[in-house]
Amino acid sequence: MSTNEGAGRISRTDDAILKLKAMITDGELPAGSRLPREADLAARLGLSRNSLREAIRALAMLRILDVRQGDGTYVTSLEPTLLLDTMGFVVDFQQEDSVLHFFEVRRILEPAATAMAAGRITPEKLAILEETLPLGDPDASMETLVQQDILFHQTIAEASGNPVLRALISGLSAPTLRARIWRGLEQEDARARTAAEHRQIYDALVAGQADVAEACAIVHIAGVENWIRRAMAEESS
Repeated sequence: MSTNEGAGRISRTDDAILKLKAMITDGELPAGSRLPREADLAARLGLSRNSLREAIRALAMLRILDVRQGDGTYVTSLEPTLLLDTMGFVVDFQQEDSVLHFFEVRRILEPAATAMAAGRITPEKLAILEETLPLGDPDASMETLVQQDILFHQTIAEASGNPVLRALISGLSAPTLRARIWRGLEQEDARARTAAEHRQIYDALVAGQADVAEACAIVHIAGVENWIRRAMAEESS
């Protein structure tokens, strides 16, 4: 295949993807609906069947479409958590030092979610946060402590009321998990410091102080990020 032929094929596939996405975003193909027969859909959109197949394959990889053998192709639930699972797949292949990039993103997203949660959090979610504040028994494993830490942050993300923000923050937990355990094992006062900083965030949420809650979240996440940065620099020196 020549370069021009390859470019033309990609262009036709891109056109097919755009047309299918337009049908979904315009509500013509709502979540859960089944796509029309391939021949009918290709004729309706003015596409070749090959271009349509490639577009469907691409959207299936992004989990926007669900191809069910012998049944047809369906639009997924389009839930943000489902669609953003792709990010979780990608981060599994990141290099070790890229963990700092994920902490940088956490430092941007989580304080914003915390500020939003200050005006929306329910008594039930505040109760969950309060239960995590002790960070487990004195003899609890570091893995248990980190799981309590994750629950604390995920509960706040849920309380933000924004499902996309919640899904993004949840996706950042996995690539930073080992680094958080490492800090817990190596830094002598990690447990006490984390508990104190969580308490400050919790108190601000209880008081409904969005700006204070946001500031406390920035300090908390930046502290972990800075420790990881220093520790990695020392290991590489």
